[in-house]
Amino acid sequence: MNFNSLRKEINNKNASVKELINDFFLKIDSKDPKINSYICTTKDNAIIQAEYIDKLIQNGEILPPLAGIPIAIKDNICTKGVLTTCASKMLESFVAPYESTASSKLWSSGGICLGKTNLDEFAMGSSTETSFFGVTSNPWDINRVPGGSSGGSAASVAAGLSAAAIGSDTGGSIRQPASFCGVVGLKPTYGRVSRWGLVAFASSLDQIGPITNTVSDAAEILYSISGKDPLDSTCLDKPVPNYLNDLNKSIKNLKIGIIKECFEHPGLNLEVKDSVLSAVERFQTLGADIIEVECPRFNDGIATYYVIAPSEASANLARYDGVKYGYRSNECSNLLDMTSKSRAEGFGDEVQRRILIGTYALSAGYNDAYYKKAQQVRTLIRKDFDNAFKKVDILLTPTCPTTAFLKGDFANDPLSMYLSDLLTVPANLAGLPAISIPCGFDTKGLPIGLQLIGNVLEENRILNAANIFEIDAQVIKNRPVF
Repeated sequence: MNFNSLRKEINNKNASVKELINDFFLKIDSKDPKINSYICTTKDNAIIQAEYIDKLIQNGEILPPLAGIPIAIKDNICTKGVLTTCASKMLESFVAPYESTASSKLWSSGGICLGKTNLDEFAMGSSTETSFFGVTSNPWDINRVPGGSSGGSAASVAAGLSAAAIGSDTGGSIRQPASFCGVVGLKPTYGRVSRWGLVAFASSLDQIGPITNTVSDAAEILYSISGKDPLDSTCLDKPVPNYLNDLNKSIKNLKIGIIKECFEHPGLNLEVKDSVLSAVERFQTLGADIIEVECPRFNDGIATYYVIAPSEASANLARYDGVKYGYRSNECSNLLDMTSKSRAEGFGDEVQRRILIGTYALSAGYNDAYYKKAQQVRTLIRKDFDNAFKKVDILLTPTCPTTAFLKGDFANDPLSMYLSDLLTVPANLAGLPAISIPCGFDTKGLPIGLQLIGNVLEENRILNAANIFEIDAQVIKNRPVF
């Protein structure tokens, strides 16, 4: 259910906000045991918030922009007084003592928190299979993964268990699950949204963004959570446009660049390729100019990412030592023993793998060969984007090389799993905004997503193009039944 549908229910007095929120929790209780999209729910607080909005309505007061909208929060984003586990044994019982800036802005705008959603442990994964709290299922086929790491957020929206969800995107962790689950996922420009309260994975790549049913809903959420934050030095001090005002503008003569390297990659599934190329034809019919462009280092993004991200993760996760907070091993005899055993027992295999990769890449004698070289390639990738944007307004690629894969398909092959991020990581490396929207289905009935990438702080441009396509194509008419 999109925001406008919820507002009609409230404005027509078909239901109070409290009744609508209760309906969502009834759905969660009945359906989520099969999906496992939530780690915890916050029903008591949600009802209190709903009653407050109902009083504002009864008194005829002006409502905040997201009044009554039920929202789920990825469980690596701090919510005061509520569990923030990062889906890890390390933080299994950690209750955040403060609220993240992004979620605080949502609640100030009238949004209502339904709970915290499942993810790959510490946001490290592409399938939501590494969670300490169990695997999340894809609502379109519960034998398949929802993508990751924001798989719980995407699954909750696709299954109708939230009207919107907040995720984090380090290398595609909003867009890839949005593609797998047939919903909209937006990664803003790096620094557009404050990272204060987001548990760090790779600080130069992480960005908070929305997962929604429609592009206009994503625009509303983005407007609410964007803006300068004195608590985050990387947050940009730039005016925030009302993204809704820029929707529904004509895309006639909009120059859309088709990145040649994306469509030539041997790992791209033919059904995905055909569906995205059909979407390109539709954009052309809508008046856009289609131009093929080259980004020679685009496919080098995945190797670059898997040096930089683990390196930053190695540094960020060094704080979990069993001393101040988090899991502490009981089987230890001294400080060094306590730290090593707490980390070995508290972190899962994938997190340990990335810590080891990062520690190796940063170690003496290898820093120049790996980390420094990766940063140099990152600069070249950004230059390729800069050159492309001299010719076009936005760029278009598939979101993922494939549709949702079966659970366990890559359990013993992490390198193949990493390739599912092939088309999403370059936008993170360059700090660019990117959105995934549904564009079709494969022969198994699984959703396919296309990705639009914009230049720095040009979210309004990709949102408008995505919205025009969404209205014209009407790809998702019915939600999955499970």
